[in-house]
Amino acid sequence: MAASYDLASDRASVLGPTLRFKGELSASEDLVIHGQVEGSVGPAPKVTIGPEAHVKAGVVADVIIVEGRVEGDLKAQASITVRPKANVRGNLEAPAIHIAEGATFNGGIKMEPAATGSSSGSTRDHDVSAFRTGTDN
Repeated sequence: MAASYDLASDRASVLGPTLRFKGELSASEDLVIHGQVEGSVGPAPKVTIGPEAHVKAGVVADVIIVEGRVEGDLKAQASITVRPKANVRGNLEAPAIHIAEGATFNGGIKMEPAATGSSSGSTRDHDVSAFRTGTDN
């Protein structure tokens, strides 16, 4: 089952399920990863890691959505979403972080306000939802 992404209305580069990439990957458009990536990803506007993807890399983007497996730190300017069957081993840093029930997460969370010039920024000013975390593989 591929990640849902409307290519007709959004500009994106899609890395297919048979692709294996090693190195530095960045783009001015959204990235959808279904294959294996090792190295670094980003910066990019939006990075979606599909359910069959395996990413061994740090990821930097405005928005990050994880449906597959990630081993590396994720840093987003806006939000990080870890979907139900995702497996993340690494630190998350974003103003809004969502970890869905059924996801596996092992790492730390750092929340800072979005770069809007606002100086307030306690954790309660941000949206965190975490239903299940663990160290399962």
